[in-house]
Amino acid sequence: MPLLADFHNHSCLSPCGSLDLSPRCLAELAASKGVAVLALTDHNSSLNCPAFAKVCPRYNVLPVFGMEATTSEEIHMVCLFASLEASLAFSEYAYSILTPFPNDPEKTGDQVFVDEHDDIEGEVEYYLVNPLDLSVDQIGGKVAEYGGVVIPAHVDRPAFSMTSQLGVVVPGPWSAVECVRLPPSIDTLGYPLTTSSDAHYPEHVARRPFSLDISMEELAPHGLEGEADMAALTKALRRRPAYAPPCPEKQDIKFFL
Repeated sequence: MPLLADFHNHSCLSPCGSLDLSPRCLAELAASKGVAVLALTDHNSSLNCPAFAKVCPRYNVLPVFGMEATTSEEIHMVCLFASLEASLAFSEYAYSILTPFPNDPEKTGDQVFVDEHDDIEGEVEYYLVNPLDLSVDQIGGKVAEYGGVVIPAHVDRPAFSMTSQLGVVVPGPWSAVECVRLPPSIDTLGYPLTTSSDAHYPEHVARRPFSLDISMEELAPHGLEGEADMAALTKALRRRPAYAPPCPEKQDIKFFL
């Protein structure tokens, strides 16, 4: 039976997110709306993933760990990892190449990481929305070194996307391409397509999940407290629908301005 999945969500660690959206809150709300496979992808950091790993099994949700990385071109890329350790290792690397601009909570928002009880454990110093010193041509290979996969985020959005920054979706080692709406109004190069909630506030959770054609036994052979099988996840993503390139006269030109 297909699983409902959502691979792009933020928490109170992202400065543009709500302090109310803790990892626990995210998991609880997603589970209440039928989401079975859930990723936490804060901006350029996985520091709330340890709490996420602890709370998801309580709600019968399989956690996937990662971040929404910002390339040097200011393109958002969803990076997913099966293991918490790999996600935290990549997070440490990402922070070392993050533009070192101090965050001002009063102007840009809080960046707190919490425990499984929603208690604050610390705050991140550098502004997490800034770009990494890592290009769109480099990010796929670097994430693969940590055993992860990359999905370009909201490619049909007029900001922080491939189309807003480069004018088109560019080829790469992408496991899928994420769109805000399906079918897309742009050429997505035949990649499998997903949607996502891109939740920043509790009311955003599970607003745009997608169906993943895989059983929980295949995806999580060791149960909800074990690691997701990234190879099985990637194969399931390949079974997602793709769409033919749109006719030029039907292109939505606002994405190329």
